[in-house]
Amino acid sequence: MLYLIGLGLNDESFSKEAEKIILKTKKVFIENYTIKFPYQINKLEKKFNKKILIADREFIESLKILKEAEKENVVLLVYGSPFFATTHISLINEAKKAGIKTKVLHNSSVFDALGNTGLQLYKFGKITSIPKWTKNFKPTSFIDIIKENLSINAHTLILVDVGLNFKDAIYELEESAKEKKLEIKDIVVCSAIGTKNEKILYSNIKSLKNKKIKEPFCFIIPTKLHFVEEENLKNFKF
Repeated sequence: MLYLIGLGLNDESFSKEAEKIILKTKKVFIENYTIKFPYQINKLEKKFNKKILIADREFIESLKILKEAEKENVVLLVYGSPFFATTHISLINEAKKAGIKTKVLHNSSVFDALGNTGLQLYKFGKITSIPKWTKNFKPTSFIDIIKENLSINAHTLILVDVGLNFKDAIYELEESAKEKKLEIKDIVVCSAIGTKNEKILYSNIKSLKNKKIKEPFCFIIPTKLHFVEEENLKNFKF
């Protein structure tokens, strides 16, 4: 059997049900490639008094974890909500095709915590992401999603690839916007949202460039603000 368990946003936000399953299951994996954890994984090992095995992209996408689940009960821990990443939806579908029983324990995602910014969640459009550029790979298509959302008066959540630091992410955002002829004024930056180290900043790109922001972080490109949203964002403006 495969248990897919969402850990929520901090090291205390897993459920009692999740804890019971983890404690009784011999093999516990944790997925570490869709986000940089805002806390040390050994904190969870101490809480559960159990070794937690790292599941990298190859281990998950090659379905090797399902080979394990064919033989015994296996837990896969995921930061935030299990189905926030489409990889995990595919994994559950493949498990069902193989006749492997599954159980999913949901939890809060980064999207839930965006309410802390004061922006109205129902006003968000499609989610997009900034990939880490390489010498020969510099995609800018995420700007098209921002444009599409702005055309329907919707906010845009931009996720940031693991390993892409804040300075480079801002650079990629600026350069991509220039190429696609999109003027980005004020943006919202959320770092470690939902944790005790949460930081939310609201300003223009120029003012944000020299800020020291740690992973994990994301951007929000707001559309036209409701007066309540505007009032709330003032708390984070500098």
